[in-house]
Amino acid sequence: MAFLQALRNFFVPSATRRIMVVEPAAATEYHVAALTPKHLNEVLYLNFRCFEDGENYTKHTFSYLLSQPNALCFQIATAANEMAGFLCVLVGQEGIAHITTIGVAPEHRRRGLAERMLGELDRSLTERGITSIVLEVRVGNTAAQSLYRACGFMVTQQISEYYNDGEDGYLMVKALSGQMAPGDISRHCEAA
Repeated sequence: MAFLQALRNFFVPSATRRIMVVEPAAATEYHVAALTPKHLNEVLYLNFRCFEDGENYTKHTFSYLLSQPNALCFQIATAANEMAGFLCVLVGQEGIAHITTIGVAPEHRRRGLAERMLGELDRSLTERGITSIVLEVRVGNTAAQSLYRACGFMVTQQISEYYNDGEDGYLMVKALSGQMAPGDISRHCEAA
């Protein structure tokens, strides 16, 4: 039965697929922590929940990201230490950080969690002397674009047919000042 559903999902346009109803999670405290290889299965599962119809990373890709010395990976977890979001960045030799993926569990969205992870990323990169961050985002993902703009990113280029389904992407860039004080980081990302 699962095979038939998977086959049906392949041929039915995503706009007509099931509409996911999400019950918001109970109110809780959150904390940002390192995302390490021991979290592989948990982040892989959350990745598929975050990007149900999008660009999902494989177990191999996450294994790679979590084991690279030039990678910074964070998770945001609940008070019960359940992963509510994740962010992975690769830092190039030229001092530019590339956000490869960021996701927040559907039931934990609209709580400023992505902003908190991006703020932690800014702090960590600034401490390492990194001067710029880049990312790609779907042209149609206006919610993510608003978040990134509120956090200081600017669209610098449209990339034709960047995604597997043929959708264009935007390249967004953010310059890190290096002069940010720890208290400024949380104010740097305005709630989108």
